[in-house]
Amino acid sequence: MLWIQQVTLITPERILPRQDVFIENGRIAAIQNSGEVHEAAGARSIRGQGLLLTPGWIDCQLNGGFGHDFTENPATIWDVAAQLPRFGVTAFLPTIITSPLERIADAMAVWQAGPPDGWRGALPLGLHVEGPFLNPRKRGAHNPAYLRLPDRQAVADWSPQQGIWWVTLAPELPGALDLVRELRQRGVIVSAGHTMATFEEAETAFKAGVMCGTHLFNAMAPLAHREPGMAGALLTNPEAVVGLIADGIHTHPAMVEIAWRCKGPHRIITVTDGMAALGMPPGRYHLGDLEVIVGANDARLPDGTLAGSIATLDRALRNVQRFVGCSLTEAITTVTRTPAELFGLPKGRILVGYDADLTLITPQGEVVATIVGGDVVYERLDRVEAFSSHPFDEEMILTGVVA
Repeated sequence: MLWIQQVTLITPERILPRQDVFIENGRIAAIQNSGEVHEAAGARSIRGQGLLLTPGWIDCQLNGGFGHDFTENPATIWDVAAQLPRFGVTAFLPTIITSPLERIADAMAVWQAGPPDGWRGALPLGLHVEGPFLNPRKRGAHNPAYLRLPDRQAVADWSPQQGIWWVTLAPELPGALDLVRELRQRGVIVSAGHTMATFEEAETAFKAGVMCGTHLFNAMAPLAHREPGMAGALLTNPEAVVGLIADGIHTHPAMVEIAWRCKGPHRIITVTDGMAALGMPPGRYHLGDLEVIVGANDARLPDGTLAGSIATLDRALRNVQRFVGCSLTEAITTVTRTPAELFGLPKGRILVGYDADLTLITPQGEVVATIVGGDVVYERLDRVEAFSSHPFDEEMILTGVVA
C-alpha cells in the first residue's frame, strides 16, 4: 500500500485540501480527510503537505524524445517511456508518422511484445498513427515519398487490440470516408489532420465518424471568414475534440484563446507533439527519416518547416494557463479527464476505484513525483521534504500555479 498524506487534490472538478490518499493493487483504494487518519500499517508514506496531487498526465501525441525517434526506431518507445515521468507524464500515445507500412507494423509488434524485464515508466496506451493518408499540400514534416491514398487493405489489422488507438488522416482524400467508417467500427479514434478539407467536407467527415482534430490550426487550411475550413468546423462542432500544441510557436497565444473559448477544457487535449530533441540540447535530430535542426525553442526542417515540438508537457500546461487565464483545474483537465474519457479509461480523475496514475507537483507546477499504477516511478525526495515542512497555505496553492 502507498499512503500520500496531507496533500491537496487538484481534480477536474474541484480542489480538496488536506486529504490522505491510499493506493493498493494499482488502484485508488480510499480518500479521507487528513484529520481522520491515524495510521496505515505497512504502507509506504509520502508526506504531501504543501504539495498538489493531480490525476496522471496523458500526452496523446509524442513522436519521440531524449534523442530517440519512434518512427525511425520503434523499439525506443520503452526507453522514452522510462524518462517521461520526470515531466509528470503517466501515459502517452507513441506517434508513428508517415512511413512505409512495414514500419507501422514494427511499432505494433513492439507495443504487443510489452516492456523489457524490470522496466518502469509512463504507460504507452497504444499507437497514434499520423499518416500516411495525408494531403500532400499540407504534409508539413512528413516525407512525401510515403504519402498514399486511403486503402482499406493497408489497415486490415489496425485495431486497439493490435495497438492502433488513434489514426490521423485527411478526410477529403478519395476513399477516406470508407476508411473512417471501418476504423471506427473497430474502436479506433479517427482524427482529421494534415488536411485541406472545406467546411462542408469536414461536416461530412464528422458524420462518417471523425471525432477529433489533430494539432488544431497546424497543417490545415487557414481559418477564413468565407471558408472556415476544417479548423472552423472543429471549433463549431460541439462534440469534436481537438489536440492543441501549446508551445507558443506552433499556435499563437491568441489562437489558443480562441480555441479555448469555443471548446473549453472538456474538448481540448493539450499535446506536446514532442520529437527526438525533447529533453535534449540544440542540435541535429530526426523526425522519421528527415533531418531536423533544433534551436533553443523550436525544431524545423532545413527549409524552415516546423517539425514537431521540444516543449515538455509540464511547460505546455503552464503555457495554457498563461495564454488563456484559466484555472489550474481547467488546464489539468485537458491532459487528464478529457483524453481518459475519449478512450473510455478509468484514469484522469482522483476517485476510489480509478487507476492510481497520479502526478505530485509544487504550487509553482514543478513535478515532484509521478506514480503509475501505484508505483512511484519518479521522485524528487529533496523537493518532497522541502515542501512537506511548509504550513498549508491555501491562497498560495490557488494562485501560485496560475501566476
